[in-house]
Amino acid sequence: MNTSTASVPAPTDRITVLVADDEEAPRAQLVAALREAWPGARIVAEAANGVDAWDAFLEHEPQVCFLDIRMPGLSGIEVARRIDGQVPVVFVTAYGDHALAAFDAGAVDYVMKPVDAARLTQAVQRVRGRLGQPATPDVQALLAQLAGQLRRPAAPPVIQASVGKEVRLIRVEDIVYFESDARYTRVAYDDGSGAAEALIRTPLKELLAQLDPAQFWQVHRSVIVNHRHIASAVRVDEGNMHLTLRGRPEKLPVSRHFQGLFKGQ
Repeated sequence: MNTSTASVPAPTDRITVLVADDEEAPRAQLVAALREAWPGARIVAEAANGVDAWDAFLEHEPQVCFLDIRMPGLSGIEVARRIDGQVPVVFVTAYGDHALAAFDAGAVDYVMKPVDAARLTQAVQRVRGRLGQPATPDVQALLAQLAGQLRRPAAPPVIQASVGKEVRLIRVEDIVYFESDARYTRVAYDDGSGAAEALIRTPLKELLAQLDPAQFWQVHRSVIVNHRHIASAVRVDEGNMHLTLRGRPEKLPVSRHFQGLFKGQ
């Protein structure tokens, strides 16, 4: 690939980048093209689906994300909505996909498959101009509109969980929060007589793709909470916050990425 007239000079610092595409060949092509068009960028993570892309974002905290729009689990648009303007996002899209005129207007950028070097360079230049700047309200409105165009699988009405030798069917609306550890995900719920707990093997990142994000909020890499059960958000100090729950003694941690959900605190 000849980029002698199209490449972007490397910045003094190394910008970290996440690349997500569920197709291996297009993802490899984008990674190779990025390395030529943006020599100052360092690709810290690659993901083959939206769930892994979101998990990689939380783990590596990249400064820029290139996200395929259509991916299993979470779409690129859903991942971008969770990122919530913390870093610039460039969508990778197939022909004629999703209101490209709106992207061209500069609200959100995109590159087409297969990636063209000149178009990628233009996207990189736009991204570099937005580094460190907050997202505009127009971006969030556009993402909400585009997310509505993608079909999302219906959330399961019940969760099957183990309590000793018994398998219980827990209604999703009765769940207070999910908390993951190394082997299991703990389900805290109301069984009609009070607080109860059970264990499931489904990883938290897979649950994210099934649950309604309007009801279940991720507040930590290991915690998803039903917002209807939140009593208060308490800021402990400049960098730490926790949640208290209605009718339960637990205090759930809120990591820095999610403290924006509680802007009044």
